[in-house]
Amino acid sequence: MIPLRSNIAGMKGYIPGFQPKEPDYIKLNTNENPYPPSPAVIEAIRAEAGESLRRYPDPSSRLAREEAGRLYGFDPDWIIMANGSDELLNNLIRAFAGEGEEIAYIHPSYSYYATLAEIQGARIRTFGLTPDFRIDGLPERYTGKLFFLTTPNAPLGFSFPLPFIGELATRCDGMLVVDEAYADFADGTALDLVRSHENLVVTRTLSKSYSLAGMRLGLAIARPQVIAALDKIRDHYHLDRLAQVAAVAALHDQEYFRECVRKIRETREWFSTELRAMGYQTIPSEANFVFVSPPDRDGGRIYEGLFGRKILVRYFTDPLLSHGLRISIGSRLEMEATLTALREIG
Repeated sequence: MIPLRSNIAGMKGYIPGFQPKEPDYIKLNTNENPYPPSPAVIEAIRAEAGESLRRYPDPSSRLAREEAGRLYGFDPDWIIMANGSDELLNNLIRAFAGEGEEIAYIHPSYSYYATLAEIQGARIRTFGLTPDFRIDGLPERYTGKLFFLTTPNAPLGFSFPLPFIGELATRCDGMLVVDEAYADFADGTALDLVRSHENLVVTRTLSKSYSLAGMRLGLAIARPQVIAALDKIRDHYHLDRLAQVAAVAALHDQEYFRECVRKIRETREWFSTELRAMGYQTIPSEANFVFVSPPDRDGGRIYEGLFGRKILVRYFTDPLLSHGLRISIGSRLEMEATLTALREIG
């Protein structure tokens, strides 16, 4: 008998969005950017992909941290780079929540929090949402070790107001982790709150807004004591040389970044307007996706109809979400094809 830990043997594991092997799908199911990375990123990777690969990378990702510090206005000691923001979420649980201790998050939000908590053996507490998208049943003080707040929310797309996030930080005895995977598509960010709340961490990813999902790059901003703790438990060479130069180039080329974000936001608003004209209900989104419900509230039917036309979107069987679909914002042509398919499905 293989002596697995009981929590590992019993857990289901996280299931990523479907990745087709054929190239002719319109892929709107994993919130990838429809535009390529900055040309500066490709150039930096090509320049690095040579003799230097025989040597280990900089274990501290110093240049990437310095570039992020210049962009966001923080000393590098307040920043840690990561192998995707998922590495940060995992290490935050490892650093702050021992076996049997509690972490919390909102349901629905990023389901990977539950998987990471199960791996650690932490207890999970979830809070629902009120009809106006506030946290339902939140106690005056939350005494758990970590509270994960996804804003903009995934899969729904709305953002929590910054004054509410600041207030929530004062009500958490443990750490408040503000997961801003989609914040570059929103009107605001909680980064400045890190300066005034010592228990607040902001995590970011370069997968979405910087078109680097294939590089697995993320970062966190928090007080230096928190960053130092995360630095202790990460893998010592967790970012390879190509990832580090890609991060520096991507963060530096803000003109290209802003143009990509602008196009996605414009397409998002146009697509949402077209859907509403068809009778779909849409939640106003500040992310690079929209959560929509067809008039008959049968998300599964629409998913199957789109899948049969080789258009991939995300359908959740969760009863709270099964009435709708999460649709990533692709290029204008991809979204026009999706609208045509939705009209055909009816």
